Amino acid sequence: MIRISSRLGMAGTWRGWDHVGVGSSKREGFPDVIDTRRKCGSHRYSHGADCEDGRLCRARAVIVACGTMSAARFEAAHTRAARLYPRHPRGELAYQIAEQFRVLGKPLGLKDCIIVGGMDMVAQALELSRKPHVVIATPGRLADHLRSSNTFSIKKIRFLVMDEADRLLEQGCTDFTVDLEAILAAVPAHRQTLLFSATLTDTLRELQGLATNQPFFWEAQAPVRTVEQLDQRYLLVPEKVKDAYLVHLIQNFQDEHEDWSIIIFTNTCKTCQILCMMLRKFNFPTVALHSMMKQKERFAALAKFKSSIYRILIATDVASRGLDIPTVQVVINHNTPGLPKIYIHRVGRTARAGRQGQAITLVTQYDIHLVHAIEEQIKKKLEEFSVEEAKVLQILTQVNVVRRECEIKLEAANFDEKKEINKRKQMILEGKDPDLEAKRKAELAKIKQKNRRFKEKVEQTLQRQKAGRAGRRGRPPRAQPEARSSTAPTQGLA
Repeated sequence: MIRISSRLGMAGTWRGWDHVGVGSSKREGFPDVIDTRRKCGSHRYSHGADCEDGRLCRARAVIVACGTMSAARFEAAHTRAARLYPRHPRGELAYQIAEQFRVLGKPLGLKDCIIVGGMDMVAQALELSRKPHVVIATPGRLADHLRSSNTFSIKKIRFLVMDEADRLLEQGCTDFTVDLEAILAAVPAHRQTLLFSATLTDTLRELQGLATNQPFFWEAQAPVRTVEQLDQRYLLVPEKVKDAYLVHLIQNFQDEHEDWSIIIFTNTCKTCQILCMMLRKFNFPTVALHSMMKQKERFAALAKFKSSIYRILIATDVASRGLDIPTVQVVINHNTPGLPKIYIHRVGRTARAGRQGQAITLVTQYDIHLVHAIEEQIKKKLEEFSVEEAKVLQILTQVNVVRRECEIKLEAANFDEKKEINKRKQMILEGKDPDLEAKRKAELAKIKQKNRRFKEKVEQTLQRQKAGRAGRRGRPPRAQPEARSSTAPTQGLA
C-alpha cells in the first residue's frame, strides 16, 4: 500500500480518480517509482480503463513521490530547492503536464514553471529565479537558459524525468544530444532519474544495459501494442486520388456523426497547410497544427480543437505524441507512417481511457511493405475499410481543382520562404552562420557535381574502350603485306 498525504488524496478526488496515482496498468511497477533507483518504463498508448491517460499516470507518479512527504517535509524540500525537471520535445506537451501538476499540487502549495521555446526568455528567467518546485521544460530552451544566465541553478534537484525518452535520446532530424549534454552537466550526480516512453527502442534497451546501478525497468505486458477498443483499418487508394478519398471519408463521418472530432496526420508542413485550406473550401470546420506556425498560434489552434470550435485537426507529427484530447473519435493517416512507432503514437490519439476509437490509414500502391511492418510491430492485422468508389469519382475533379487553387495561393503567400527563414533562425540559435553554411553547401554541391561528371566521363571512356575491343574481336584478321624481294633495290641502282 502506498501512503499518500490527505491533501494529495483530496486533489485526486477532485479529478475523479478512484486510485490516486495508480491505474491498472501501473500498479505492478508503480511502488518502485518512489524508491531511489533510476527508472525506465514503457506502456501501451491509450491504456487504462481506470485512468485517464498514460501521461497522467506519469504526472501522478511524480506527485505521489512528493506526496509521500508530510507537509513539513515538503516545505523543507522547498527550502533545499528540491525541484523536478520533466523534459518534453514539444511545448504543447509541457503545458499539458503543467495542468496536471497545478491540479494535484494545489493543496500542497506546489509552484511550477514552464520553459518552452517561442516565449519570452526574460519572463521565463524571472520565474526560474523564484525557485519553483517543478520545472517543465523542453530541452532546447532549458539549455539556452543554462548557457546564457546564472540567476538560477539546478545543482540541487532531486528528480529528473524524461518523458518521451525514445524521442529525446534518438539521433534523427532533430537531435537533442547537445542540449541534453548541457543539462546533464548542470544536474547533480546523486538524483533519481525516470524515463517514460510508449515505444521501447534499441537506444533505451542499450541505456538499460549500460547503467551501473541496476535500474528498475518496467514494461506493460500485452498481446498487442494498441488497445482493444481501437478499430484499426486501411484503405487502399491510388496515389493521385488520395485527397478525393479523404474528402469522401470526412463527409461521411460528418454526415453520420456531427459531434465527432477527427485528427488527420500528414507527413509535411506544406501538405498540412494545403489540406487545411482545401477542407475549409469544402466548408469543413478545420484547423492546422504544424511546426511552421508560431508557438502562440499552435496553442490557439489546439485550444480551439479541444473546445470543439473546430471538429477537424490536420497536423504533422508534432501532435502525434502525448496530446491528451479524450474526445477524438477518429484518426486518419493521410500518409502511411514510415516507422511503426510513429503509427503507434498517431493512433494513440484516439480510443483513450477506455473509449472507442477508429484509425484509418490511406495506403497507396507504394506503401504495402510499410503496412506489413506496422502489422508485425503491433501484432495485429489491419482490416480493410470499404467505401463507395462511385461517389469518390463524382468529386474527384472538383477536389483536384480546389487543391491546385490552394497550392497556388500558398505559393503566393511565400510559404517556402518562411520555411527558409525558420531554418536560418534555427541555425543562429545553434551558433552557426547561415550564410557560411549556405556557402559550404554550395561548395559541397559543386564538388559533388564535379565528382559526378568525372565518374560519367570515366564510365563513358570505359564503355568506348569496351566497345572498341568488342569491335576488334568481330573483325576478320588483316592480310599481311607481301615481302619485297632483295633484288629489287639492286636492280634499281643498276
